[in-house]
Amino acid sequence: MKTVWRISIYLIVFVVIVGGAGTLGFVNTMNEVMSVYDKAAPALTNVQVPKYDANKPTVAVLLANESTEVFDFLVPYEMFAMTEAYNVYGVAPDREIKSLTGGLDVVPHYSFDEMDAMLGKSPDIIVIPFMPILDEKKYTPVREWIQKHASDKTLLLSICNGAENLADTGLLNGKSAATHWGDIDRLIKQYPKVQWVKDLRYVPQGNIISSAGLTSGIDATLYVISQQLGEEAAEKVALEMNYPSYDYVKKPQMEPFTAGLSDITFILNNAYQWNKVKAGVLLYNGVDELDLSAAFDTYAASGTTSTLTVSSANEPIVTKHGLNLVARYQIKNVPKLAKMIVVGADAESAAAKDINQWNESGNSAELLYLHREAMDRFAMDPAFEDLAKQEDIGTAKFAAKRLEYRATDHLKLEGRTFSFEAFGVPILLGILSLIVAFFIDQRFFRRKKDISASR
Repeated sequence: MKTVWRISIYLIVFVVIVGGAGTLGFVNTMNEVMSVYDKAAPALTNVQVPKYDANKPTVAVLLANESTEVFDFLVPYEMFAMTEAYNVYGVAPDREIKSLTGGLDVVPHYSFDEMDAMLGKSPDIIVIPFMPILDEKKYTPVREWIQKHASDKTLLLSICNGAENLADTGLLNGKSAATHWGDIDRLIKQYPKVQWVKDLRYVPQGNIISSAGLTSGIDATLYVISQQLGEEAAEKVALEMNYPSYDYVKKPQMEPFTAGLSDITFILNNAYQWNKVKAGVLLYNGVDELDLSAAFDTYAASGTTSTLTVSSANEPIVTKHGLNLVARYQIKNVPKLAKMIVVGADAESAAAKDINQWNESGNSAELLYLHREAMDRFAMDPAFEDLAKQEDIGTAKFAAKRLEYRATDHLKLEGRTFSFEAFGVPILLGILSLIVAFFIDQRFFRRKKDISASR
């Protein structure tokens, strides 16, 4: 019996030290990724709103009060805007600054009430990104607004795990739907009335279309554009994005991803990468939305990097297609960075004044022009390749898998084969736990045994 107790002590100490430290690290990483805007807000009197054209259909891309997945919001927004055939707006319960995952912050164009008043009807398309339901009271207005406009006259398009937000409304009951491969088994249990599909990039069901993981949302959005504006319009958008997987738009069938042993790198990065790279992301007027997503949904979502938004002045930055962004830091007060990421193939000319201000500020962080030599490439590709160099090949491969990105054969991933820190820290903690357990064993069990033997 004493042997069982001693073995239990070793196991308990191991779990407490290794598991406890990993859990705290994972929670801290998630809190950082989903952190909300907490700085002094700049004056928002000069927020720009794209002009409304009553002759065009209106697309409302949703923002939650707490956090919204950065890719799910930015990329469909840009794609619909690129067609120039829609009114496209970011819409939220109110006009306060809303946060996207990774720390990118957006000023909504309209509140729900303002959009209702302006249109006098439902939007033609509502895009539903993944919005984690963290606080029921704060999230309720989003659910109610989706339900309010759930008629045959409005197309509902969920991106990635935005299908969970859609399922939460009850509108998917009895229908087929796709979602992210990493969440689908959980959602099968949570929403059993939905017929969850694992092998399609997107699933059309009447006026509801759901997409699988992140980049599958590109296919779903292109499908909507092709149905409403024609195949030529959809192909034009894909070409301008350098999107390499247009075949999925016509044939969404895919081999589903499943969790594998190699995915442990992602878990360990989130749990034990305590010395994260601190990278700035420069926000400048005219910056491309997809290019921005490449930075936030590759680096920040890998669990290896803290991304901080930086601008030259404390005022809203207007993106290429009219989103208003707010940086959490300005060049003059940004913390020490390992590198400053500058996105966009033409960034050196488009952001020349901002870059010059950065160079004159005395900041020593390396300027990484992420898309400098990638004008003809999909925006995510150079981010995967740089992540492999910064961290390791395993981390970059999972970043692509997490994004449901299939066109990986042409990627040039160079770097270490695995993360020494992500694997090394739990190993060191494991050794520490054995030392502590050995001490407890010697102090309380073997000592008692020796005392008993001496008697």
